[in-house]
Amino acid sequence: MPEKGKLYLIPVPLGEEGLYSIPAHTAEVLRQLDFFVVERAKTARYWIKKLNPERSLDPLSFQELNEHTKESELQEAMAVLLNGRNVGLLSEAGCPCVADPGAMMVAWAQREGVVVIPLTGPSAMLMALMASGMNGQRFCFHGYLSPKREPLMKDLKTLEQRAARQQETQIFIETPYRNVMVFETALQALLPDTLLCIAMDITLPGEYIVTKTIRDWTKSGLPDIQKRPAVFLIAVKDVAFKEKSESAHFNKKRR
Repeated sequence: MPEKGKLYLIPVPLGEEGLYSIPAHTAEVLRQLDFFVVERAKTARYWIKKLNPERSLDPLSFQELNEHTKESELQEAMAVLLNGRNVGLLSEAGCPCVADPGAMMVAWAQREGVVVIPLTGPSAMLMALMASGMNGQRFCFHGYLSPKREPLMKDLKTLEQRAARQQETQIFIETPYRNVMVFETALQALLPDTLLCIAMDITLPGEYIVTKTIRDWTKSGLPDIQKRPAVFLIAVKDVAFKEKSESAHFNKKRR
């Protein structure tokens, strides 16, 4: 039986002007591969061409893996790996397998003894955490919250309570066109001293990473957040949260 191939996890830029964020070694590995598992073939072809303009895309093979893909539909890529060829796994943006369906392919590779090699590149979640000033020792990434306002308010309150109880940074993302709704809902749902970080367009010319209390966000108003890729982070100082929670509870009982 031939030696199994390796599965390379290949980050891609977070936007058009972020090509510089891909290290030379990652780009070199990308050039050596000819079979890819990707979220969208069109996007993968675009970035491969950007990173190696002289390369012909015709000999390359792409198998799509999205949120609707079943493991049984990945037989071609699995066969390629089991027959000794290396495969690259790419997402739409940033690092694969984080808020991304690629984890299914990696789980299969781990079960089958295929070597999995994560390569260096931009991760919006980790870079936002690094620049937020929040707890980087204890944090939890929740992916997407509810898309509707009322359930979202409950989700945000739950994250706030967990942030206070665990002293843990809470991280989530949203579809860019819903950013304004998320921001406005956060101002309504969260306590005044709770910290909210908004990190947008990371690694791009318009990069914006700002942490403020809800009170200060209310004063400063809405940043230019519409339709920009964003990461949201919540943190709570335990003492402040307890004081505000007790005060809110007391005032509610008095009404």
